[in-house]
Amino acid sequence: MRQTLDLNAVRVYTAVVDEQSFAGASRLLAMPSSNVSRHVAALERGLGTRLLERSTRHLRMTEAGRLLYERAKPLLDAVFSTQQELGAAQQELRGPLRMCMPGEAPRLLGPILAEFCSLHPGIELECDTRMTGLEVLRENIDLSIVFHRGPQQDSEFITRELATLPSIVVASPSLLAKTGMPRRVRELKSLPCITTLSALKGQPWQFLDAAGQIVKVPIRSRYRVNSGELAVAGARQGIGFAIVAAYPCQDDLAAGLLQEVPLDLRPAPLQLLGAYSHRHSVTARVRALLELISVRLGDAPAGLGAEPS
Repeated sequence: MRQTLDLNAVRVYTAVVDEQSFAGASRLLAMPSSNVSRHVAALERGLGTRLLERSTRHLRMTEAGRLLYERAKPLLDAVFSTQQELGAAQQELRGPLRMCMPGEAPRLLGPILAEFCSLHPGIELECDTRMTGLEVLRENIDLSIVFHRGPQQDSEFITRELATLPSIVVASPSLLAKTGMPRRVRELKSLPCITTLSALKGQPWQFLDAAGQIVKVPIRSRYRVNSGELAVAGARQGIGFAIVAAYPCQDDLAAGLLQEVPLDLRPAPLQLLGAYSHRHSVTARVRALLELISVRLGDAPAGLGAEPS
């Protein structure tokens, strides 16, 4: 007779894997370490196979353990999220929500955050614009808002796309008078360009071919910034060509301070992502904020945003 899988034991096992230790799982689950070990041992006995290889310094999943984790973790996350949503439906959202975003994101998200806090008076929002990226999620941050261009790399964190911001290549009339108007992306290799310190760390620019595949173009840059506004300011002064989100450039384009550069390939769009940790599945507070951001940006003008490639 097949033994029924103990879902609570599976939950304990995934916590051990996430925390990379029995002690960490004990703290996360507020459970004695002896109980954590007992649950995992019972699970291994019930399945008739070893799930973890233990040593004094390392904890590694066996093939069977990896299979169980990969199959069970998404299901447990879904159950947890559903529990959070059902609870939120019955009671007001309350408690702290710690988040961070790049310094320019408030221009885009500030009104949405204010609306969210107005809708949920029980929320205690802490938003830091000095901390950015995914690694800050290790710093007791619930949600990190990031800009990204191109394919996402595998990560231990979960990302959710909130908006896609079409981008364009721009340059000043004075720079174009010196270089001429490039028509093909490969010409950018020998032209001065402006790039970022964050999203691609000065790596090649990314474009999309007719099939929607990424094409990377190496560029030269002596002007590396972490801000769409700084990139646009540099482009206005003729320092270099820049890839920027289309919407913030409309006034400069209309005034003739910048010109759009039509190329044979279109720039990869800028993505606005919400990121949170695998270890602590998204809470009802974070989920509600992400939903509101998605809805409001879905109603916004196409291309709204301001961040360089």
